[in-house]
Amino acid sequence: MSPEYVATSQDPAGGRTFEFGAGRFIFHEGDLGTEMYIIHEGQVEILQETAAGPRQIALLDRGDFFGEMSILEELPRNAAARAVTDVKIIMIDGATFDSMLRANPEIGIRIMRKLSRRVREADALLRRSLKGEEPHLVEDPSVAIPTQAVVARLVHVESGIDFDITEEGPTTVGRRDPVTGIQPDVDLTSVDPERSSSRRHAKIYSEDQKFFLVEDIGATNGTFVGESRVRTGVPVEMEHGATVRFGLVELNFLIE
Repeated sequence: MSPEYVATSQDPAGGRTFEFGAGRFIFHEGDLGTEMYIIHEGQVEILQETAAGPRQIALLDRGDFFGEMSILEELPRNAAARAVTDVKIIMIDGATFDSMLRANPEIGIRIMRKLSRRVREADALLRRSLKGEEPHLVEDPSVAIPTQAVVARLVHVESGIDFDITEEGPTTVGRRDPVTGIQPDVDLTSVDPERSSSRRHAKIYSEDQKFFLVEDIGATNGTFVGESRVRTGVPVEMEHGATVRFGLVELNFLIE
């Protein structure tokens, strides 16, 4: 742990809470550590050293976590973490990791998604290498990406912002996740200042010209169609004009 924190306290969940001033490093690349961190307040940037200097690879907000690889394996940090604003973070060591996952299973699911994405990226790099291709494929800007037909919309009740649902399904609903790099098809970040919806909250798909909503495993704060709460993993049909709620975010479902 870097000595640059300015205050500590005990978090009710069992972790210790640290406060860092803006610009302070929480840890540096190459440091040894056996803790992960959850952001309670403020923003933290994750940096990696390159030939041109430090490069920001992620910008994290309240509820995001970082440093989790040190919980899973005893290796030096592969990136640095620095406070962008004044931050309050909760430090989780191995002794409290299990109890944290029981209290908040979404964190465990996001860790698995992050590891799964790393495995897929490593596999893709290996396949390209075996084929003698360049490590990174450059998209041809002259090739137009076909636009998918919009078959339905979610309209935010307060702001009137539309979120398209295309024929290419299923459509994921949630908030973009800088931890895993995953962005849902319907990103509620801009209309969910309370962060009440989960990063991967639900999916919408169509079958036989009907639309169904399924809550994802690990989603918190509930999913509702009308006044009825959706059970995790159980599809619920949505009709034109239905009111749908993800956490505190209320939207109207409209079929085109």
